[in-house]
Amino acid sequence: MAQGNMLEGKVVLVTGAGGGIGRDIALLCAQQSAKLVINDLGASVAGEGGDVGPAQRVVEEIRAAGGEATANTDSVSDVTSANRMVQTALDVFGRIDAVVNNAGILRDRFFHKMSVDEFDAVIKVHLYGGFYVSRAAANHFKEQGSGAYVHMTSTSGLIGNFGQANYAAAKLGIAALSKSIALDMQKFNVRSNCIAPFAWSRMIGSIPTDTPEEKARVARIQQMTPAKIAPIAVYLASDAAHDVNGQIFAVRNNEIFLMSQPRPERSVHRSEGWTPETVASHAMPALKASFYDLDRSGDVFTWDPV
Repeated sequence: MAQGNMLEGKVVLVTGAGGGIGRDIALLCAQQSAKLVINDLGASVAGEGGDVGPAQRVVEEIRAAGGEATANTDSVSDVTSANRMVQTALDVFGRIDAVVNNAGILRDRFFHKMSVDEFDAVIKVHLYGGFYVSRAAANHFKEQGSGAYVHMTSTSGLIGNFGQANYAAAKLGIAALSKSIALDMQKFNVRSNCIAPFAWSRMIGSIPTDTPEEKARVARIQQMTPAKIAPIAVYLASDAAHDVNGQIFAVRNNEIFLMSQPRPERSVHRSEGWTPETVASHAMPALKASFYDLDRSGDVFTWDPV
C-alpha cells in the first residue's frame, strides 16, 4: 500500500474517522506507512445512535490496500472511553505518536432558540472530546519525548457564522486548547496545531439548495472534498513538521492559509485614567476605526475556491 513513508513507524489515532474528513486523513496516513486506530462512534451528524460499521469499513479499506489498522467505537465525549482509545493503540501497536481530533457533531439553532442540551452536546463532543483524547495521550507523549496533536477548529469560531453558538464556542475553545498544549508540552518535543477545514461532508450537507444561487454555492463547496484536508494533517502529524507548533491553518480546496491569532490592534491612553464619560468621548471614537465588522466566514472568504 505504501506510497510514501512520511509516517513510517508511527501510530496515529484519528477520531471520527468512519467518514468525511477523518476517513480521508486516515487513508492518507496509511498510505504514508502509519498504523491507524480508526475511531468512530457511528452516530448521526447530531450525535445520535451508534454503529460499528463505519470504523470497521475504513479498517478493511486500509487492510485491503496492505496497511495496518484497528477499529474503535468509543465516544470522545466520555473520559473513560477516550482513555480506551489511546489504550487500544498501545495494546494493538505498542505505542502512540499522533492524535487527530476530528470527531464532531452539529446541533445548529439560532441563539434565542438554542436549548441547554443542544449547547451541552456540542461542547461535550468537540471541546471536552478534544481535551479527553489529548489528555489520554499526553503522558505517553511526554515519556517518549515526542508526539503530535492535530485538532479541527472552524472559521465558525475563528470568524463567525449564523446559528452555531455551540459549535463556534467549542471550535474557538479548541484553538485555545491547542495553543495551551503547545506551550505546556513543547519542552517534551510535543506539538499541537489546528486546521480549519472547508470541505463538503455530511456535516454541512444540510445547506439549502432552493434557489439557483444556493445551488451554485453548494456546487462550489462540493469541489472542496475531504481529501483536500488530508495532506496538511498528515504533514502536521509527521516529523517533517518538527518546528511547527501552536499554529492555526485553514484549508480550502487547493489553498492553505495561516490564520491570525488575537493580538493588540490599537490603544488609547489618558494619564489621569478613564471615566465612563471619557471612554465615550475619547476612547471609543479613537478605537472605532479599527473595530471589526460582524463578519461571517463567507464575508471574509469572498472568492470562489481555487
